[in-house]
Amino acid sequence: MPVSAPHTSGPPSHHGIMPPAPLADAPLRRALDASDNAIVMSNSTRHVVYVNEGFTRLFGFSPAEVLGKYLSDVLLGPHSDPGLLSEIRDGIDQQGGFHIETLLYSKAGQPRWVSMMINASNEASGGPGGSITVLTDITLTKMHEVLQKRVLEGMVNELPLADLMALVCREVERIAPEVTASILSVDELGLLHPLAAPGLPPAICQALDGVPIGPCVGSCGTAAFRRAPVVVTDITTDPLWADYRTLFEPSGMRACWSSPICDHAGKVIGTFAFYFREPRAPDALHHRLVDVCLHLCALAIERNATRQRIHQLAFFDELTGLPNRAMFRSSAERALASLRQEDHPGAVLFIDLDRFKQVNDTLGHAAGDALLCEVAKRLTQCLRARDLIGRLAGDEFVLLLSECSTGQVVQMAQSILQEMARPMDLHGQAHVCHASIGIAMFPDDGDAIDTLLRHADQAMVQAKSDHRHSLQLFSAEMNRRAQERAALERALRQALADRSLSLHYQPQVLSSAPGTLHGVEALARWQHPEWGMVPPSRFIPVAEEAGLIHELTLWLLDEACAQLSAWRAAGHSVPCVAVNLSGRSFHQAEFAQQVCDALERHGLRTNDVLLEITESVMMDARPVTLANIEALHHKGFKLSLDDFGTGYSSLSYLHRLPISELKLDMAFVQDLTTSPTARALTVSVLSIAHSLGMVVVAEGVETTGQQQWLQAHGCPVMQGYLFGRPMPPDELEVWLCAPARGVS
Repeated sequence: MPVSAPHTSGPPSHHGIMPPAPLADAPLRRALDASDNAIVMSNSTRHVVYVNEGFTRLFGFSPAEVLGKYLSDVLLGPHSDPGLLSEIRDGIDQQGGFHIETLLYSKAGQPRWVSMMINASNEASGGPGGSITVLTDITLTKMHEVLQKRVLEGMVNELPLADLMALVCREVERIAPEVTASILSVDELGLLHPLAAPGLPPAICQALDGVPIGPCVGSCGTAAFRRAPVVVTDITTDPLWADYRTLFEPSGMRACWSSPICDHAGKVIGTFAFYFREPRAPDALHHRLVDVCLHLCALAIERNATRQRIHQLAFFDELTGLPNRAMFRSSAERALASLRQEDHPGAVLFIDLDRFKQVNDTLGHAAGDALLCEVAKRLTQCLRARDLIGRLAGDEFVLLLSECSTGQVVQMAQSILQEMARPMDLHGQAHVCHASIGIAMFPDDGDAIDTLLRHADQAMVQAKSDHRHSLQLFSAEMNRRAQERAALERALRQALADRSLSLHYQPQVLSSAPGTLHGVEALARWQHPEWGMVPPSRFIPVAEEAGLIHELTLWLLDEACAQLSAWRAAGHSVPCVAVNLSGRSFHQAEFAQQVCDALERHGLRTNDVLLEITESVMMDARPVTLANIEALHHKGFKLSLDDFGTGYSSLSYLHRLPISELKLDMAFVQDLTTSPTARALTVSVLSIAHSLGMVVVAEGVETTGQQQWLQAHGCPVMQGYLFGRPMPPDELEVWLCAPARGVS
């Protein structure tokens, strides 16, 4: 670019300068005028003496508006490089030429990115004695480069979508100052939401938020609806703007061109609009700008939607839309910090649905999902704006109530139970949902969210245990019991791993000859090094809850088989050993084979082991349970029904299942001498067993009166302290060798 001389007055005139002469060579002039490049010649005083027609096409200035002036005074604008003139002078002085890419401005004030090549022109060689400047339009290239660079940098730097779109609008308005840009998103429901419109009044953006797209919704709503660009050259007369021209009138906008933004699948996800302050249509530069921006906007909006989806999956429950455990914990920690700072109380409510599994089993999982969604909706409606809610897992929900006393929390929990119990429709079937609620108060029951959740969970378990569809406040006693249970589970796991449990054996004797052994029942015992003897009534339920019962059952079976084999090798006559089997074990498809493998390892036959099952196993209709029972029966095992008469068993099961023995529960036996009802029921059991060809074993026989009554009424086998307590193997061996063992 010919460089300006230091200004000493106003704009330069032709005073003292020879008028530029036309180029003598007409063909050369025609060739220069036909060039797409702008060519400028300046003399030794750096005044313009020639411009070609390419200059006029590029910048809009006629030769008369440029000749005799400094080119810098004509083309430099508000965003041009302020150090450009110094760089040009240094380049020409040192190298005789200069090349740079820079921003200049047209006559209309539009920016033009150009590649500028300046070479000194020596008067001795016929030049004007100044320089020749060749300017090549690289606006489109720079438009792509600058826009894409800035937008992509914004994405890399995690710039929020609204800020990113505002950046696009500002860049567009810098390139084309006559334009006011706006970007709207279109949601799944077809509603418009402003993302960026820095040049429009905020009131317009607020009014457009939530407007549905349609065939006559201005330029933007119509473009999204048609899936095609819409050009409105005069807002005041176009029917598409009938409902919106009053809104836009104060802004001074008179024309609008809007284009739909589409994702990779062709779905409309937004609109990109140019507003003008005079009635007009877009020009070629505007079209080029929009082509660039539509792609960038689609990329940014899609990326933001993907990030939101990832965030949704990471922090929200997909089924109910509630915050998941991670999101709830994070929000709760902030809420507790605020309560702590303001010295306000709060509460965590742990909510678990009662008998939810029955809904899945009887109505199907789709109905179960519908129930969970309805519960989430009702719980949300019960909350205040400052409260938090989350779904932890399955049918477990949790609430954090802020600034409430214990009385207020209890009242709200009662309201929640009532709301939950309102009948709901599950795929055409009426259902009443009940729940149990545990409550932990902040800060009395805990200062951290994990502690409060644990304590509220413990209270919920207590509520479910005491009375379903109820609430329970946490207490220190609950925590003590929970800690003891956790310690018991850990120790039991270790005991199973170390095989440090043991078996005791209780004799079963024939009623007709009390000194004659019918068999022995193997009973698990646990001698803990610190706690002493842990009763089965404590560790068996823990094994059930902790999922250890199958492992315990397999150990017990293997240990009992090994002991029976050892007794026989030592010459002790033990007809058979009875082993209690867990109902959970029958849910394992390979269980029947595992029983057979245990006997095979120790050289025993099927009639050496009597398998005791409970009524819950007998009533279990699972195919896997029935298959295991059938397989064991087919192998020749005898099944004993333990604690008969204490549950909900049906007599039909005795007919359908291969039961060979009934064990009369000690609850009946202990009242035989005092209760006519106990005697009547026992007579009935004995009669049923006799008619079905089953053996009856009376448990808990402790007195001679009970023994004599059972003998008199034909009970074939008895077991109880009267004959022998459960004892370790060596003591049983002594019992076996005793000369008289009818009563001990």
